[in-house]
Formats: sequence, C-alpha cells, structure tokens
Amino acid sequence: MTTFDCLTLLTDYGLDDGFVAACHGVTARIAPGVRMHVAVVDPGVGTARRGIALEAGDAILVGPDNGLLSWAAAALGGVRRAFQLTNGEFWLHPVSQTFHGRDIFVPVAAHLAAGADLLSVGTELDTGDLVTLPAPTSRVHDREAEGEVMSVDRFGNVQLSIAASDADRIGIGFGSQLVVRCGRRQLTVPYLETFAAVAPGELVAFTDSAGLISLAVNAGDAAQQLGLPPGAHVRLAAAPPA
Repeated sequence: MTTFDCLTLLTDYGLDDGFVAACHGVTARIAPGVRMHVAVVDPGVGTARRGIALEAGDAILVGPDNGLLSWAAAALGGVRRAFQLTNGEFWLHPVSQTFHGRDIFVPVAAHLAAGADLLSVGTELDTGDLVTLPAPTSRVHDREAEGEVMSVDRFGNVQLSIAASDADRIGIGFGSQLVVRCGRRQLTVPYLETFAAVAPGELVAFTDSAGLISLAVNAGDAAQQLGLPPGAHVRLAAAPPA
C-alpha cells in the first residue's frame, strides 16, 4: 500500500476563520499523528498572563491562560491537570516579548510531542484558577429560542449559538418561515437547506455544518446587512401563519 508523508490543503477559505483548522482536525482523526493543540490568540502577550499546558481527555492543549483553551478543554471532558510554562529550558532564546507563539508555546508543544513529560514543563496549577470563557447564551422559552452570534466567517455568514434541535422544539422546520429579532429590528427569513435556495441578495436561515442555525445572504454579506457582530443578542421564533 502506498503511503504519503504530506497532505497539501489548497482552499479559498482564507486564514481568518476556523475552516482550515476543521479540515486539519478531520485529517488528524482519520490518520492520527501527534495529538497536540497549540493555540495562540494572545492580545496579552508580554504581560503577566500565564502560558499554560492542559491535560484534557487524550490531548494536551498549549497556549495562553486567557480563556482561549477553556471551551476545547471542556469539549474533551474537562481539565485533569494544568501546568504553568515556567521551564525555560524548553523555550527558544532570546524570548521575544511579542512572539510567545514561536518562542514558548510551539517549542514546549514540540518537546511534549517528542516525548517530554508534562510534569517537566513547569509548575502545576490548581485547575480552578484557570481563566475560562463564559458559555454562549442558548436557551428556549415561551416558544422562542434565544442566543447570540457565535462567529462571523469571511463570507459574512452569521453563526448563532442556537442549535437546529432547538429550532425544531419551537416549531421551525425546513421550508418554514422564522422571525429573527435582534435589538429593535425584526425580520422574517425562510429556513431552508442551503444558500442557493433563495435568489442572490436574499436572506436565508439554514443549519450549518456544526448543527447550529446560521444566517446568510446568497452571494452577499449577512453580518454587514443585518449589523450583527459576534456577541450580538438574537431571538428566533416560528413565523405566524399567513
């Protein structure tokens, strides 16, 4: 059987969103190699914020202690052990004050991937002292689903924290109309299976690849048209019969 050392991914996804990471995750699941997660979204780089390595599930997560790793750790079953990255022997030197991804996080992760013991990266922490991000709003009450904008991708599609199963609970199904309330605005949008189910320039609600309700404009930018940035509060309800 022929095997290959490299898989080249060429897409139009860009590097602004999680799509490329999702593809890498699928590759890792089908052809598992090193189970390691290095995350760097670090506006506090160079400050007193800690660098950490977390053991969660079968993975080790490496990154800044600013909440970035908290949802991933929760999805893996929760943090079992946590360590502050204090062992400078694993770092690159000199350490840049603005590029800890290169000089601390990636080298530590590489040492761990090569077989270093997690205990050797630094000082063990109380897992209860880790910075965590609050869970996104998502609830159903009075025949209405309430949530927030989870993300906006580079195409302007708006992903909500409302699961498709919650839409079903309030009587919204494919082919029906739903009412979207955001701030003082209210609009009626068809709930269909894909963008192209509506004419170019028209709004549509659909279930995205993560099983969440998303809003899009066919060949347009829903986030810009609706004025919905990440974190914006949104409510959905089934439209009344015509």
